[in-house]
Amino acid sequence: MPLRLSPPLAAALLALAAGAMPGSAVAASFKVTLLVPADDARLERGALERAALGHPTGPALDALKLALADAKLEMDAAGAALQLDTVAVADAAAAKAAATKAEAGGAAALVTDLPAAWTLAVADGTKAPVLNVGAASDTLRAADCRRNLFHLAPSERMRADALAQWLTARKWSQVLLLTGPTPADAERAATAQGAIKRYGLKLAGSKPFKLSGDPRERDLANPLLLTQGQYDVVWVVDSEGEFAQMLPFRTALPRPVVGDGGLVALAWSSRYERYGAPQVTRRLAKANGRRMESHDWTAWMAGKALVAAAVKAPKGPAAAFQKALADGEVDGSKGVGMSFRPWDGQLRQPLLLTDGQGVVGTAPIDGILHPKNALDTLGADQPEKLCKARGS
Repeated sequence: MPLRLSPPLAAALLALAAGAMPGSAVAASFKVTLLVPADDARLERGALERAALGHPTGPALDALKLALADAKLEMDAAGAALQLDTVAVADAAAAKAAATKAEAGGAAALVTDLPAAWTLAVADGTKAPVLNVGAASDTLRAADCRRNLFHLAPSERMRADALAQWLTARKWSQVLLLTGPTPADAERAATAQGAIKRYGLKLAGSKPFKLSGDPRERDLANPLLLTQGQYDVVWVVDSEGEFAQMLPFRTALPRPVVGDGGLVALAWSSRYERYGAPQVTRRLAKANGRRMESHDWTAWMAGKALVAAAVKAPKGPAAAFQKALADGEVDGSKGVGMSFRPWDGQLRQPLLLTDGQGVVGTAPIDGILHPKNALDTLGADQPEKLCKARGS
């Protein structure tokens, strides 16, 4: 006769068996909320068609979902689970309110693809980790840093340091700096000048440019007039990208262009061909019909970091998941393990130097030395103590 078990005993045995199996019901399902701008002007058709190097070419959600799909087998084996929600916000106040609501709803982490001020509002609206994939502002890593704010996107200073290292290695020491008319351009030009000074380069001249329909201001966008003088290289700061794209081969002297046109320092390029990068790019292209670029890579890396934390702490609690997120190391198909700097929350990472047609080099440049980690030559280093909130 078959053995008959009482319902309570049968239920107990089933629970015991489930607890011994990978991917059991005791595993935690960590909620993650992605915050994006409502009516994102960067993703309008015209903006995408004109997108300069480094500008978004699609929504961050695409690459974030790709990272989770890539890791499905790994998470299943560990009994880990991530639940992703997306919320569109209209301004900083709405972003802060959405962060508070997400945390109240059980979100263990948030991902933001928002302007700097909105990102800061999100960090102030929650105690959960906030993974920034869009804002490059150095203030978020310095005066406006927060203990719960982590940055997958490279900072403006990291990009400037990468270019300055390249110019130093090439011995192109005399730099002509051209700066656009926006407040963002002025701030980024100051960052570029800091990198120029830091690496022993010389500022051969600094001139403003302006694209305008006013005939009286036509000369302010004339490359031949703007680039008169003696210099080794032209560094152009153009947040919009339109002027920078047309500057190479139009300078008064036959000289290279770097910055936002010519040679650009980015987190990723679809032209990168090492360390499994082509496979990553092809997976995004297959899923979404477009190439993987810098903005996509930062979102993909946010997904990778979340997966690594979930696999390390699959049963929770949320505090264990969050600690694993802050302390973990992630592979980003760039040849080195990458981790968050404890002193400002920035992800250490090599940067790719590209003209859009190919990757001509990576930074840190060979020969640039650091006492602990050469990746920390890009951006603010620990002894500078620019982030008071972390105290590291």
